[in-house]
Amino acid sequence: MEKKTQSIGTDHKFRRFITGHNKQGKSIIVSEKQPVEYDVLFDMWRTNSSPASNTISGDAAGSGPRLEPFQNGTVFRFFQCNPEDPSLSNEEIEKMRAARFAYWEAEHCRPNTTRGPQMHKTKTLDYIIVLEGEVTLLLDEEEVELKPFDVVIQRGTNHGWINKGSKPALLAAVMIDAEPLQ
Repeated sequence: MEKKTQSIGTDHKFRRFITGHNKQGKSIIVSEKQPVEYDVLFDMWRTNSSPASNTISGDAAGSGPRLEPFQNGTVFRFFQCNPEDPSLSNEEIEKMRAARFAYWEAEHCRPNTTRGPQMHKTKTLDYIIVLEGEVTLLLDEEEVELKPFDVVIQRGTNHGWINKGSKPALLAAVMIDAEPLQ
């Protein structure tokens, strides 16, 4: 996937501060970094165990393009929903979405895309906050228009995000590995 700039449709620039301790055990900023970018996903941090370890050195966000957290792990990220391009055919959109999910190692997360090529289902509990713009949450039998500061508690259901507007939307998500639904 082509790498994009780290601003989201506005003048926002991401700043990520990682804390730690100095030799005297006092809290400090260990580093200030940009998030790790994977197409429209901007990973801030990942964990790969529960309880999480605060002793990890290095950047826990940089574990490669991956939609879901690792087993027993979490992902904290921002993600961008771009406006739909009305000039694209359904076949072109499906091809683009399939490539995106393959890039994120998430082909298995697309069990039923009959409602739209953006539909997917992860084995996670997600806390999602709309920060900027407007998006539509598409579910198998419903859809809801979301505005800034609306929150979705996504519990392993098939869903998709659609931006019917003209400006990108920015959302924040905390994804927690969960028991799969039967």
